[in-house]
Amino acid sequence: MTPITNLKRFSISLILCSLGTLSPTQAADKGEAKTPWKVSGELEEACSCLAACPCWFKSLPSRMTCDGMQVVVISKGRYGKTPLDGLALGQFVQSPEHKTMFESFGNWNFDYVYIDEKASEEQRAALKELAMHFFPQGGKERKFRYVPISRQINGAEHVTTIGQYGMCSGHLIGGGYQGAPKVVNPPLADPTHKEFLQGQSTKFNYKDAGQDWHYENSNYMFNKFKTDSKEYEKYEANLAKQMAGMKM
Repeated sequence: MTPITNLKRFSISLILCSLGTLSPTQAADKGEAKTPWKVSGELEEACSCLAACPCWFKSLPSRMTCDGMQVVVISKGRYGKTPLDGLALGQFVQSPEHKTMFESFGNWNFDYVYIDEKASEEQRAALKELAMHFFPQGGKERKFRYVPISRQINGAEHVTTIGQYGMCSGHLIGGGYQGAPKVVNPPLADPTHKEFLQGQSTKFNYKDAGQDWHYENSNYMFNKFKTDSKEYEKYEANLAKQMAGMKM
């Protein structure tokens, strides 16, 4: 499959995910405005690859598969009139063997999303909608679980726990100059990955979806971000524009 076809598949899937956030009423009446939202928070990310993560550069994983986690910790947020302060959501995924996350989008081995169990029913529904933007569905099907999600910062170490299923303990590494290395505008950047700081996991474990991961010294990334529905609409519209100008 060519890179252009890959991008087109990725774009189609992402756009369909975005359209999937419309309620049945909105789908029937396309003139009705989508629900506006705004989120500021922190991104905790880890995978089985050696740092830095090759997936954001459309490269093959360091091991046979890329086993990955993303967790969005919301410091302040709102979906329509629904407040989301202090809540979190996460995703665990795995690429097929010898395939990049990019080229295998839509055919990942699994795609599990974890929603903060302390969210109300209204907040859970809002977080599921946000997951369609933050974590476009890359598997043939998606499963949701409602679990306690916590994150503690102990000095340089960030420890994120996703119920009984997963945990990541990671820290930033030092750059050649002052501070941690910063990755800016990688090829597959979305609004939460326009830039991020590079680190290394101390431990990265996961036991769900038939998996039992136990990694050490693998890729870890951290980012503080602010984004909203307008930024994602522009991002997704840009993907749609790229798709429209491509040939299969």
